[in-house]
Amino acid sequence: MAVGGCFCGKVRVEYSGQPLASALCHCLDCRKLTGSPYSYNFLVKSAELHVSGSPKEVAKTSDSGNAIKNYFCPDCGTPLFGRKIKSNGDSDETTVVRAGIFDDSRILHERTPVVEIYTEQRLKWVSPIEGADQFTGMLPLP
Repeated sequence: MAVGGCFCGKVRVEYSGQPLASALCHCLDCRKLTGSPYSYNFLVKSAELHVSGSPKEVAKTSDSGNAIKNYFCPDCGTPLFGRKIKSNGDSDETTVVRAGIFDDSRILHERTPVVEIYTEQRLKWVSPIEGADQFTGMLPLP
Protein backbone atom coordinates (compact mmCIF):
# COMPACT_ATOMS: atom_id res chain seq x y z
CA MET A 1 0.00 0.00 0.00
CA ALA A 2 1.28 3.43 -0.96
CA VAL A 3 0.37 6.20 1.48
CA GLY A 4 0.89 9.92 1.16
CA GLY A 5 -0.69 13.31 1.31
CA CYS A 6 -0.34 17.04 1.14
CA PHE A 7 2.27 19.26 2.77
CA CYS A 8 0.08 20.18 5.76
CA GLY A 9 -1.31 16.65 6.23
CA LYS A 10 -5.02 17.53 6.01
CA VAL A 11 -5.56 15.43 2.87
CA ARG A 12 -4.30 11.84 2.82
CA VAL A 13 -4.14 9.40 -0.08
CA GLU A 14 -3.83 5.60 0.00
CA TYR A 15 -3.36 3.39 -3.04
CA SER A 16 -3.77 -0.37 -2.71
CA GLY A 17 -2.85 -1.51 -6.23
CA GLN A 18 0.11 -1.32 -8.56
CA PRO A 19 0.45 1.72 -10.83
CA LEU A 20 -0.55 1.13 -14.44
CA ALA A 21 2.34 3.36 -15.52
CA SER A 22 4.74 5.96 -14.21
CA ALA A 23 5.20 9.01 -16.38
CA LEU A 24 6.82 12.39 -16.73
CA CYS A 25 4.57 14.98 -18.33
CA HIS A 26 6.06 18.05 -20.02
CA CYS A 27 2.79 19.86 -20.86
CA LEU A 28 2.20 23.47 -19.85
CA ASP A 29 -0.71 22.47 -17.59
CA CYS A 30 1.55 20.22 -15.52
CA ARG A 31 4.16 22.96 -15.28
CA LYS A 32 1.51 25.32 -13.94
CA LEU A 33 0.09 22.68 -11.55
CA THR A 34 3.43 21.79 -10.03
CA GLY A 35 5.50 24.95 -10.44
CA SER A 36 8.14 22.71 -11.97
CA PRO A 37 9.50 22.01 -15.49
CA TYR A 38 7.50 18.73 -15.62
CA SER A 39 5.39 16.50 -13.42
CA TYR A 40 6.13 12.95 -12.26
CA ASN A 41 2.92 10.93 -12.05
CA PHE A 42 1.55 7.46 -11.40
CA LEU A 43 -1.43 6.37 -13.49
CA VAL A 44 -3.62 4.29 -11.17
CA LYS A 45 -7.04 2.66 -11.07
CA SER A 46 -9.45 5.11 -9.45
CA ALA A 47 -11.26 2.31 -7.61
CA GLU A 48 -8.04 1.43 -5.73
CA LEU A 49 -7.41 5.01 -4.57
CA HIS A 50 -8.78 6.21 -1.23
CA VAL A 51 -8.72 9.90 -0.35
CA SER A 52 -9.45 11.27 3.12
CA GLY A 53 -9.91 14.95 3.82
CA SER A 54 -11.56 17.41 1.47
CA PRO A 55 -9.44 18.29 -1.55
CA LYS A 56 -10.52 21.21 -3.70
CA GLU A 57 -11.25 20.48 -7.35
CA VAL A 58 -10.53 22.70 -10.32
CA ALA A 59 -12.12 21.83 -13.67
CA LYS A 60 -10.36 22.59 -16.95
CA THR A 61 -10.02 21.44 -20.53
CA SER A 62 -6.59 19.82 -20.78
CA ASP A 63 -4.01 20.11 -23.56
CA SER A 64 -5.44 16.85 -24.96
CA GLY A 65 -8.89 18.46 -25.23
CA ASN A 66 -10.36 16.30 -22.45
CA ALA A 67 -12.41 17.68 -19.58
CA ILE A 68 -10.40 17.12 -16.42
CA LYS A 69 -10.52 17.94 -12.74
CA ASN A 70 -7.39 18.49 -10.72
CA TYR A 71 -7.45 18.13 -6.96
CA PHE A 72 -5.44 20.17 -4.43
CA CYS A 73 -5.29 20.65 -0.71
CA PRO A 74 -7.43 23.75 -0.03
CA ASP A 75 -5.17 24.75 2.88
CA CYS A 76 -1.58 24.28 1.69
CA GLY A 77 -2.17 24.07 -2.09
CA THR A 78 -0.37 20.76 -2.71
CA PRO A 79 -1.39 19.30 -6.10
CA LEU A 80 -2.59 15.75 -5.39
CA PHE A 81 -4.19 14.10 -8.43
CA GLY A 82 -6.23 14.64 -11.57
CA ARG A 83 -8.99 12.78 -13.37
CA LYS A 84 -10.51 12.89 -16.82
CA ILE A 85 -14.23 13.59 -16.72
CA LYS A 86 -16.49 11.58 -19.03
CA SER A 87 -19.17 13.27 -21.15
CA ASN A 88 -21.84 12.13 -18.64
CA GLY A 89 -19.98 13.92 -15.80
CA ASP A 90 -18.56 10.79 -14.14
CA SER A 91 -14.86 10.48 -13.35
CA ASP A 92 -12.70 8.21 -15.47
CA GLU A 93 -11.55 4.82 -14.18
CA THR A 94 -7.95 6.08 -14.20
CA THR A 95 -6.45 8.73 -11.93
CA VAL A 96 -3.18 10.60 -12.41
CA VAL A 97 -1.55 10.86 -8.96
CA ARG A 98 1.32 13.29 -8.41
CA ALA A 99 4.06 10.84 -7.39
CA GLY A 100 5.81 13.24 -5.03
CA ILE A 101 2.96 13.11 -2.50
CA PHE A 102 3.86 9.60 -1.31
CA ASP A 103 5.56 9.42 2.08
CA ASP A 104 7.93 6.53 1.35
CA SER A 105 10.55 7.65 -1.18
CA ARG A 106 11.34 3.99 -2.01
CA ILE A 107 8.22 4.07 -4.20
CA LEU A 108 9.81 6.83 -6.27
CA HIS A 109 13.09 4.93 -6.55
CA GLU A 110 11.33 1.71 -7.58
CA ARG A 111 9.09 3.38 -10.16
CA THR A 112 11.39 4.97 -12.71
CA PRO A 113 9.20 6.69 -15.32
CA VAL A 114 8.43 4.29 -18.18
CA VAL A 115 6.93 6.96 -20.41
CA GLU A 116 7.27 10.67 -21.12
CA ILE A 117 4.36 12.60 -22.62
CA TYR A 118 4.05 15.95 -24.36
CA THR A 119 7.73 15.67 -25.23
CA GLU A 120 7.47 18.44 -27.84
CA GLN A 121 7.02 20.81 -24.89
CA ARG A 122 10.00 19.41 -22.96
CA LEU A 123 12.48 22.12 -22.01
CA LYS A 124 15.64 21.85 -24.07
CA TRP A 125 17.86 21.39 -21.02
CA VAL A 126 15.80 18.41 -19.71
CA SER A 127 17.13 15.14 -21.15
CA PRO A 128 14.85 12.22 -22.07
CA ILE A 129 14.85 9.35 -19.59
CA GLU A 130 16.80 6.45 -21.01
CA GLY A 131 14.50 3.55 -21.88
CA ALA A 132 11.25 5.50 -21.36
CA ASP A 133 8.77 5.55 -24.24
CA GLN A 134 8.39 9.03 -25.72
CA PHE A 135 5.05 10.52 -26.86
CA THR A 136 4.59 13.95 -28.42
CA GLY A 137 1.08 14.08 -26.93
CA MET A 138 -0.96 12.14 -24.40
CA LEU A 139 -0.25 8.50 -23.63
CA PRO A 140 -2.78 6.32 -25.47
CA LEU A 141 -4.83 4.61 -22.77
CA PRO A 142 -7.15 1.63 -23.31
